[in-house]
Amino acid sequence: MSTVLVFLDHPGASLAKSERELLSLGASLGDVAVALAETAGQAYLDGVGSYGVQEYYRPDSGAVAEVLVAGKAAFLAEAVRTSGASIVLLGNSYEAKEIAARLGIRLEAGVITDVVGLESGLVATKADFAGSYTVNCRVTTDVAILTVKPNSFEAVEAGTPSSPREVPLPVELPSSAARITGRAEKPASGRPELTEARVIVAGGRGVDGNFGPLEELADALGGAVGASRAATDAGWIEHSAQIGQTGKTVSPQLYVSVGISGAIQQKAGMQTSKVIVAINKDADSPVFEIADFGIVGDLFTVLPQATEEIRKRGL
Repeated sequence: MSTVLVFLDHPGASLAKSERELLSLGASLGDVAVALAETAGQAYLDGVGSYGVQEYYRPDSGAVAEVLVAGKAAFLAEAVRTSGASIVLLGNSYEAKEIAARLGIRLEAGVITDVVGLESGLVATKADFAGSYTVNCRVTTDVAILTVKPNSFEAVEAGTPSSPREVPLPVELPSSAARITGRAEKPASGRPELTEARVIVAGGRGVDGNFGPLEELADALGGAVGASRAATDAGWIEHSAQIGQTGKTVSPQLYVSVGISGAIQQKAGMQTSKVIVAINKDADSPVFEIADFGIVGDLFTVLPQATEEIRKRGL
């Protein structure tokens, strides 16, 4: 059976949903080992162990956590060699994709990003060319490196918690690795992280600076708030909320597009969503071409009605 190495970058108090998805996918492909870039608490390690993980790798010093992606790629390469893994799974953030690319160079291994499905023989499904095509592809090298979009695979229930064995690994950091000089906590919004949310309500130029109705709908659905580049460039919402070719890529169960035209740059970041609902005053807006459901109307009329009905029904 293949050994699957799952890379977990920023351990929290407990496993995040996207981390559980990666571990579940890994367990379906073979024997799972884990590479942790940073120190984790016992509750987190018990959660990792409940997915059948017998051992986890970590750097033998805290230096890896103080550099950017080059150091993490070096550590992960050492973990692949030590574990003998033939499959490496990472998240799909920009940082994870860069780590995957650097790891591919170090191991001379093929890399597939933005994976939303896997068939037998490790045939991966992903969107390509800014979302213009959905393609099936396969790595032909001995080691396959895959970055996986959140919400693409089910996070199965874990088993009985157990403590996997720790394996420290020496890591030689590249001299050119950029060092982290400071950190600042991002203010908590109380909403899910955008790339992990099962529901996203996203606004564009049509909201005219007023994200209030979108936030109320997102809160009623337990979702996150996103935006097009036009909205973030206008300063209506922080840039971390940007979805699209130059922003974050998401794949929620439900994506509500509000006042967004649906240009190719925006479609590239969200068209693998399971269900897309579009709300726009312009009946000819390109977003309706990819929407499962469309509403031609004023968002400031439609959204409050939808929010009220959802709260009334207790959905």
